[in-house]
Amino acid sequence: MTRSYRDEAIVLQTHKLGEADRIITLLTREHGQVRAVAKGVRKTTSRFGAHLEPFGVVDVLLHKGRSLDIVTQVTTIAAHGRALAADYELFTSASVMVESAQRLTADSTDGAHAQYLLLMGALHALAHRRHDPTLTLNSYLLRALAIAGWAPSCFDCASCGAEGPHSAFSIPEGGALCDICRPPGAAAPSPDAMKLLGDLLSGDWAAADVAEHYARGEVAQLVTSYTQWHLERRLRSLQLLERTRLA
Repeated sequence: MTRSYRDEAIVLQTHKLGEADRIITLLTREHGQVRAVAKGVRKTTSRFGAHLEPFGVVDVLLHKGRSLDIVTQVTTIAAHGRALAADYELFTSASVMVESAQRLTADSTDGAHAQYLLLMGALHALAHRRHDPTLTLNSYLLRALAIAGWAPSCFDCASCGAEGPHSAFSIPEGGALCDICRPPGAAAPSPDAMKLLGDLLSGDWAAADVAEHYARGEVAQLVTSYTQWHLERRLRSLQLLERTRLA
């Protein structure tokens, strides 16, 4: 039985190991999240170094190991790293995406294939500035959470199902709430912000691209809070992004 396998993958994270190696965290198309060692990758003569940069999409051949797999061959499919690293807003947005994907796929392969396809498309859109970077990020987060089973209700009441639109939004309750179900302290987003949430979740870019600036700001705050609630701890990359927004 062969211990080697080939897959497409997105490079989520890299860590130094020893003097010349790196541990690479990958989100693969067919095998979920994989951690592997790239031996000698930090040497100037390495064949792998330029291919295993964060945000890149690669074709990789791996050999199964006891605790970590081993990268034995890799070629680049899409090198997004350079374009994203050249712009701080793009870089921080991409960092939030890959950190979120890493959390969402860490413990299970359920939904990992869909998470891979979503992240691949989101990084491509971000690197090519197909939409406002904040919109791209918030759409990605909403849809990634939906794949994980945490899609917010953006129209009907998340508690009783009463037909919307509604004027309250509660993160613990799962989204929009009617006046009867609204708990104390629930957020009160503008109608435009609630509509934009739904547009970003469904991928209606014709509507999202023309959303008002104030609605985009409201949505960014809601999505940030909603994401961290479900991931159960703060994302380091989101802290960098928040500082960028305040600058």
